[in-house]
Amino acid sequence: MIEAGSMAFWRGTIALVIGSFMVFANVYVTQPLLPMIAQQFSISELEAASSFTITTFTLGVSLLFYGPLSDALGRKRIMVVTLLGVTVTTMMLSLVEHYSWLLILRGLQGFFLAGLPAIAVAYMGDEYTPHALAVAVGLYISGNTLGGIGGRLIGGFIGEWRDPSSAFAVMAMISLLCFALFAYLLPTSKQFKAKPFRIGSILSNVTLHLSNPVLVLCYLIGGFNFFIFINQYSYITFLLEEAPYNLSAKYVSLLFLTYLSGTVGSAFSGKLAAIMPQPRIMMIGTALLMAGTCITLHSSLVGIILGLFVNCFGFFLCHSTASSYVSKNAKQAKASASSLYLVFYYLGASFGGFYLDPFWQYGGWVWVVIGSLAILTFVLGLTAYLMTVKRGYIDGVSMRRG
Repeated sequence: MIEAGSMAFWRGTIALVIGSFMVFANVYVTQPLLPMIAQQFSISELEAASSFTITTFTLGVSLLFYGPLSDALGRKRIMVVTLLGVTVTTMMLSLVEHYSWLLILRGLQGFFLAGLPAIAVAYMGDEYTPHALAVAVGLYISGNTLGGIGGRLIGGFIGEWRDPSSAFAVMAMISLLCFALFAYLLPTSKQFKAKPFRIGSILSNVTLHLSNPVLVLCYLIGGFNFFIFINQYSYITFLLEEAPYNLSAKYVSLLFLTYLSGTVGSAFSGKLAAIMPQPRIMMIGTALLMAGTCITLHSSLVGIILGLFVNCFGFFLCHSTASSYVSKNAKQAKASASSLYLVFYYLGASFGGFYLDPFWQYGGWVWVVIGSLAILTFVLGLTAYLMTVKRGYIDGVSMRRG
């Protein structure tokens, strides 16, 4: 087993951080490019946003598939193959001339992008000691955040300097370097033991988790919050490129540095969990997301940025708590329970744009805020209901066992 601080530990952990950066940079590289994509291909805001949401959709759907597949074929092999697929599709994206091909390639890219997030923690669980695993997972998650910020900065700065195709070309070169480092650094699995690939086990685990009301509520809370949160960022790019702000893509991409407050929110969630029930923390996080959304109605750029900082803190406070609560309350097959949470999470990202677009078309950002608050009020109710369901579910299970 790999011990914390050993050469193998640092090789493996650095490889997974690099892979995580590469994955999430590719997921989010298009978000600051949306106004340019709409203009380049003469399409609507919703159609342009689909270049982002098609990726999160195929990524989310694919997550449940890779875990069991890696149980049969091995962890490192699948991660290497899927990261190679990401690199190739990004190169191809830099060459497209028609929007339909851009959508097809972004959808295919989402399928490949799911490989590492679905398997990375399982690889560490196989190869690392428990102490090393705890340290490595924290570093790995930091790669998620850095990738999300880095991809948006690359898209915004390169896209404005040249065009979206150039942004994809630069992202492809960075991806190729990340892929080579990942394949070279990641230690070969030594503790892995193959298991048969059974579709039936996937379906039975999904059925089991969906019969647990505590988990279902967590899935809905995480999914609907991301449904609003990530798509607000898509529409804020269209707002800020217009008068009176007239921000260019590179300055819009800097707004995604507000994600750093989300890192603080994620870390703070663990400390709060020691002093209050986790459903209450989810309620606080959702309430902060609602407050931040209202603050963005301020006409000044400073007010909008402040609102986004509050949004990120609240969202990630709730998201990290909900994710932890899923693992804590899954009776068995905890890995698939967490994967199912991420399926809801990314499907929320995929469909939120279709919900918010009519509000944007009708009345701009003010109505996007109104539409957001309607869903977030519903989520706030779910967090309150979760505390009641948790107690009732435990009592019911205890009575059946008795």
